[in-house]
Amino acid sequence: MVSHGHQTAPLLRLVIVLCMYFALPIFAELPSFHHELKSDELLRFLVIGDWGRRGEFNQSLVATEMGKIGELLDIDFVVSTGDNFYDNGLTGANDPAFVESFSNIYTAKSLQKPWFSILGNHDYRGDALAQLTPIQEKVDSRWFCLKSYTLSTGIADFFFIDTSPFVDDYYKDRDHKYDWRGLSSRQTYLTNLLKDFEEALMKSTANWKIVVGHHTIRSIGSHGDTPELKEKLVPILKANDVHIYMNGHDHCLEHISSMDSSIQYLTSGAGSKAWRGDVKNNNDEDVKFFYDGQGFMSVQITQNDAEIVFYDVFGDVLHQLILTKQEKLRYYV
Repeated sequence: MVSHGHQTAPLLRLVIVLCMYFALPIFAELPSFHHELKSDELLRFLVIGDWGRRGEFNQSLVATEMGKIGELLDIDFVVSTGDNFYDNGLTGANDPAFVESFSNIYTAKSLQKPWFSILGNHDYRGDALAQLTPIQEKVDSRWFCLKSYTLSTGIADFFFIDTSPFVDDYYKDRDHKYDWRGLSSRQTYLTNLLKDFEEALMKSTANWKIVVGHHTIRSIGSHGDTPELKEKLVPILKANDVHIYMNGHDHCLEHISSMDSSIQYLTSGAGSKAWRGDVKNNNDEDVKFFYDGQGFMSVQITQNDAEIVFYDVFGDVLHQLILTKQEKLRYYV
């Protein structure tokens, strides 16, 4: 069960959504939740992004392989890195796309676990609040989505951050309309978000700190690096010893290792439609792996080590790395 102190998660989420709808102040800190693990010694989860296409573009095939790996690992939950519903998010809380692209696709028994999700830019093109409302949890109890929040598990702390409002281009985009409810002032929203985000990281005593955002910080895929995040987020990640930044946005699988810190940038945005051949700067020595097809990622974490595996649409292993916290964080492929 996902809990928040003495309040249940759905009640807290309802309060947050109402505050956004009426443009009211929400909290002085990021909403925090706890997920109880089956084992105190091992955390296991899958990571998928950019997926919701009613099973098309191999979404159903990826879902099938996720079910197999999920059963093999006996996962605790799934992390979704955003762009959950294409092309333009949900039209409202009762949009059938929620069931058609989520509930009817990820049907394996092993995937009937919490899905901790965030919004992507395509989700903002629809009714963004529709994904955040606890109404969706009544439709499918697995669903858990907020703009930004923290999740503690004992072994690792997760920091989910809303990255779309950082991107300048979305405010200049005349071809699409974005649902910015809850952001009466972009500058105030981002200032408060960065403050709350940094404070949450500073308070964390977990062995592993994992940040989840939709947009890339480092990527050689179609979108490339996100300059606003490199400027605003990276200094905070480095100052607070973040180990992993996970994202979607680029429709690929990717591992880039920071050259001046211990941060590993992991892209899992290949849940359905992929962009074949759209690669740039592939000679960078910090790029450890890039795959421009569909797939997903698994993560297993103990107090001292983390094993990350990238799979293709057939469930075959493409890339594997092991991170160790002995002395300095290092990775082994």
